[in-house]
Amino acid sequence: MGRSNENNPGLFVPLNLQEGPRMRGSKFVKDMGLNQRRALASINQNIVGAAHFPCVVNKRDSAEEMAAEMVSNKQQCYEETRKSKDCSVIEVEEYDDAAIPMFVKHTEAMLDEIDRMEVEMEDAEDSIVDIDCGDLKDTLAVVEYIDDIYAYYKKTESSGCVSPTYMDRQFDINEKMRAILIDWLIEVHYKFELMDETLFLAINLIDRFLERCTVVRKKLQLVGVTAMLLACKYEEVSVPLVEDFVLISDNAYTRIEVLDMEKLMVNTLQFKMSVPTPYMFMKRFLKAALSDKKLELLSFFIIEVCLVEYEMLRFPPSLLAAAAIYTAQCSLYQFKQWSKTSERHTSYTEDQLLECSRMMVSFHQKAGYGKLTGVHRKYSTSKFGYAAKAEPALFLLGL
Repeated sequence: MGRSNENNPGLFVPLNLQEGPRMRGSKFVKDMGLNQRRALASINQNIVGAAHFPCVVNKRDSAEEMAAEMVSNKQQCYEETRKSKDCSVIEVEEYDDAAIPMFVKHTEAMLDEIDRMEVEMEDAEDSIVDIDCGDLKDTLAVVEYIDDIYAYYKKTESSGCVSPTYMDRQFDINEKMRAILIDWLIEVHYKFELMDETLFLAINLIDRFLERCTVVRKKLQLVGVTAMLLACKYEEVSVPLVEDFVLISDNAYTRIEVLDMEKLMVNTLQFKMSVPTPYMFMKRFLKAALSDKKLELLSFFIIEVCLVEYEMLRFPPSLLAAAAIYTAQCSLYQFKQWSKTSERHTSYTEDQLLECSRMMVSFHQKAGYGKLTGVHRKYSTSKFGYAAKAEPALFLLGL
């Protein structure tokens, strides 16, 4: 017995829309007479708001009928649209939720979510982050008056600054000798494993003392080790012995000479040891920059390179700290980045930092060359995350 294709929906005769639907024998005619179906035109109305019919639409007898009907409806729709002069837009809100197609709901939800995300991103870019909210329970963070403390540092930082031309009054030493001394002291500081605060204070003591007193070349190293001793007494918990500094200077000076220079320095500086240094601002500004360890190490590498350079004395400590962090960010990310939060806590805009930052990039670029490479060698170790090997932000120089 032959099998009928009517009961096998997977088999179709190739369509020939030019000839119209084919009639396949008397059985097809009989089935058409017995099957009381609604016309396709009555089913294919506007779905939105259409009346619900409980009947079930059965399988078509011919694919050709469906294609012809679709062509006819499309042509009719086109004619009606062409005759109409005014087109009215129907808002989706006019329909009940039950009548809105599901894909429309999904599209609207997706667009709303995109708009919301864009607004949040804009707000995040322009907003100022509360960097102290996580330290409310930390009594050592003194959140209640931390802003007042740094406002005082900013107000009094000029008292610890020196003239950028003080070396002109020295007759036996010059800028290069100062650079050699500080590069050596950075190595001494690293060998003794002292705190960062100690290094910055020691260099500040040296510059303030040399601004007020003329020193012969043979005593310059004595000034350096004595300043480091004083800074250790002020900052460190465990202070190196005087004999340690005599030994590190290859016994060039005696213990008595170190103590005599100590008395001379504190009297010359009138015992004024507590002054804002770049280190004090670095810790706060790094927190405002939401820094990680990589950014912190690179920022300290850049600021320590600047300690050696005499010409950087013309910038106040807060500006040096802010510019070092800005330069480090540009080096890591290779594009300019200075957030509203950093601007608020440093009180410096990006434009105010550019001059100092460009100088830092040039120092970063040549840090590994020449004779004074103490800082570069220090930050080329695993302890300091190989920060010295980071690429300098040459784009700030227009290169």
